[in-house]
Amino acid sequence: MENNKKTYYNQYLAIDWSIVDVEIARMSAQGAKILTRRFAPDIKQIKEYLNSIKGKKIMTIEETTSSHWLYVELLDCVDRIIICDPYRNSLLSEGPKNDKIDARKLCLLLRSGLLKEVYHSLDNDYKIRKLVSAYEALVKAGVRVKNQKSAIYRAEGLRYKKDKIKKQDEILSFIEQQQNASIIHYEQEKEKYKNKFRGIKKKNKLIKMLCGISGIGTIAAVKIYAKVIDAGRFENKYKYWGMCGLVYYKRESGGRNYGRKKPRYSRTLKSVYKIAAMAAIGGKNDIRDYYEVLLKQGYSISEARNQIARYIAKVSYGVMKNKIPYRAYQWRELKKAAA
Repeated sequence: MENNKKTYYNQYLAIDWSIVDVEIARMSAQGAKILTRRFAPDIKQIKEYLNSIKGKKIMTIEETTSSHWLYVELLDCVDRIIICDPYRNSLLSEGPKNDKIDARKLCLLLRSGLLKEVYHSLDNDYKIRKLVSAYEALVKAGVRVKNQKSAIYRAEGLRYKKDKIKKQDEILSFIEQQQNASIIHYEQEKEKYKNKFRGIKKKNKLIKMLCGISGIGTIAAVKIYAKVIDAGRFENKYKYWGMCGLVYYKRESGGRNYGRKKPRYSRTLKSVYKIAAMAAIGGKNDIRDYYEVLLKQGYSISEARNQIARYIAKVSYGVMKNKIPYRAYQWRELKKAAA
């Protein structure tokens, strides 16, 4: 559970929510006893219960499809809500399992400070994250149809986009027609999303600033903003690089090195920065010049590309955190300062 300032609470609560029933576990700051109560999935009844509890309250809910709705609905009833990462709660998989037991274990993890928080916010910009998620789902579906069409051609020994399926082959011709219709629909829907992204960019200063970084276009800028929203929640660039999957963690114990391990990261952010690095390297800009300098310093092509991806991630993190536009050739300034 990441929190820069230590805050003390009188009551620790955990909710295990389902459409059938709801279990709420509660512990006091001093006591060792865990109290549990079962409710119908009635948000009004749960609010009344939470409001009846005196003292400073902190509550946790596991990240699910309904967690953000619960976050918005219940935030006024407690002092803080932590939406926790279920992948980190391995204690829940040990021993017998039911809603009551899960709520009790979550409550214990919360009071012990052992939960990994998943960022949620009341900011309306949080909805942009849902827009990006829908766009990514559309792209996946569109790419899948295109790959299926390509596979049909390969299976017939034909070259995709060059050869044609014979009209006499009724079944394959029918499949191709349906796939073509799906691809046309996909391209039309994709353009609608792009127009929506352009509209968001016009209204959002930070997204405009992100587009000022070489290699980052409108779609990439919206994706970055949607995933981050508040850059201040990352302590430094290294934490942000970890979120982007651009660094490894060392694994050491007893003086021995057990190699490196990647942290759990956002696949969207990693993809954005890898693609942005390739786009910047392929153009004529300040980052392309930086890439050439890295190659002259002895970096391999892959190492230089990774360095460029980390650099773009670092400067975009700085733009969002400090809310100032990107200045070209910042890498020169940084090298002079380090010399």
